[in-house]
This record gives sequence, structure tokens and C-alpha cells, in this order.
Amino acid sequence: MSFFNSMNVSATGLTAQRLRMDIISQNIANVNTTKTKDGGPYKRKVLLFEEQKSNNFSSILNDSIDNYTASGVKVSKIIEDTKPLKRVYDPSHPEAGKDGYVLMPNVNTIEEMVNMISANRSYEANVTAMNAAKSMAMKSLEIGK
Repeated sequence: MSFFNSMNVSATGLTAQRLRMDIISQNIANVNTTKTKDGGPYKRKVLLFEEQKSNNFSSILNDSIDNYTASGVKVSKIIEDTKPLKRVYDPSHPEAGKDGYVLMPNVNTIEEMVNMISANRSYEANVTAMNAAKSMAMKSLEIGK
């Protein structure tokens, strides 16, 4: 793996984790949203990650399992979570049905905060890997002095 490939892998990880933190923030911000533009309550969103295929000419030309090198991660989809919505008894709420229950989003704030910490740590790990690669490149330039 070349120097620039390692930087590219870290860069894709940074981009994916930044988007993950954005989606988690959106979930937390909509924890009490009972009516969206689609009409129902907000539904929690989650990301699906997949391996990013290398798109340089040599990897396409030598497309085999033996010559395969990692090239990072990408977000393949943003999907809505399939967990059931919460039913909360609040007859004074404007969105309450005749039975007094309100459909609330399927967002668990504690779970989202744990996911945010995980995304933050993953982001920090990618920054550390990128800084280590940069430091090694700088040290290799100093060898010639």
C-alpha cells in the first residue's frame, strides 16, 4: 500500500464518520418530532457502510483477488430504522388520537449518544492514522539531509 493510498483510506473513513455524526445529530434533533412532511412521526435513520472499490487503472486492469488492495469505506445507503414507533399516552398533545396516544419517533437518545461517541472515536482513529502517515513521510524526507 502506497503512502497516498493510506491517506485516501483515512480520508474516506473521515468522510463516512462525519456523515454518521450528522445523521446521529439529526436523529437526536428529531427525538420529539411527531409530524414530518410525509405526515407521520420522524423515523430514525441509519447508515449502511460498504467497502469502497479501488477505481484506479492498475486495479481495474489487474482485477483479481491476489492483486486486490483496500481503498476505504463509503456510505452505500441511508435507510430508515424498522423498529416500531413508540406510543405515548398524552391526551393534551395536538397529534393525539381519540384514544389519547401519540405516535413518537423510534429514536432512543441514549443509544444515539453511544453511537455518537463511537463515531467520534472512529473519526479520531482516522485522524491519528492520517497524522502517523504524514509524520512517516516527513521523517523519510529528513533522511536525505
